Amino acid sequence: MGNFTKWLGAGLGFTFGGPIGAAIGFAIGSFVDGFSEDDLKQERIDYERQRNSGKSRGGNNTQSGDFEMSLLVLASIVIKSDGKIDEKELDFVRNQFVNMYGKQRANSAFKLFNGIVKKDISARQVCIQIRQHMPHASRLQLIHFLFGIAKADGFVTESEVEEIRKIAGYLYINDKDYISIKAMFYDESDNAYKILEISKSVTDAEVKKAYRKMVKKYHPDKLQDLGEEHLKGANEKFQRIQEAYDRIKKERGM
Repeated sequence: MGNFTKWLGAGLGFTFGGPIGAAIGFAIGSFVDGFSEDDLKQERIDYERQRNSGKSRGGNNTQSGDFEMSLLVLASIVIKSDGKIDEKELDFVRNQFVNMYGKQRANSAFKLFNGIVKKDISARQVCIQIRQHMPHASRLQLIHFLFGIAKADGFVTESEVEEIRKIAGYLYINDKDYISIKAMFYDESDNAYKILEISKSVTDAEVKKAYRKMVKKYHPDKLQDLGEEHLKGANEKFQRIQEAYDRIKKERGM
């Protein structure tokens, strides 16, 4: 158990406290008898003491593990939103974590997830904690990941869409950004325009301007601080921007 919490301590910053920290503590307690949230807080104290004494690496307020835990908690909320836990969605979460973190770290994360998903969690409180510490580009990436989970079983239910919309609002992600990311997971005639956050009535010059704006907003370099493991999702999102632009250019003969 010590190695497990040490793994957490080495990768977490702001998510050690607040509602996310409480969910992590509950999850660990579900598979470790006698473990409490206070034990988790003590691990955080020990980690900070080590870091301040120069025995551990420094880090900014939002670390790779913070993004990881935020994903787990928000994913648990979305998966339960339709009143059932779908095995395909669970497999998607597991596979995404294996792809990002490797099998060993992913197994530890998913072990936590199986505990977190059993706990009733306030999406609003969790999102308040996230937005206080996580930059906008990282919050956009969270929403992209959540739509991927919801679509894993072949379709997105209205309850899942509504839950992700609420989460986006709590994370201070505006409607244009939300609609753009949502459109990346649907195959509709005007999706390319939605992805670039424009209407079909715009001029060719406005299309090019919108594309340059979206490239700047979604460039994977904005997630460099979260580590190499999170860049794959960023690259997928960036690719959808490029595909949308190419489709519009082809339709218009640009």
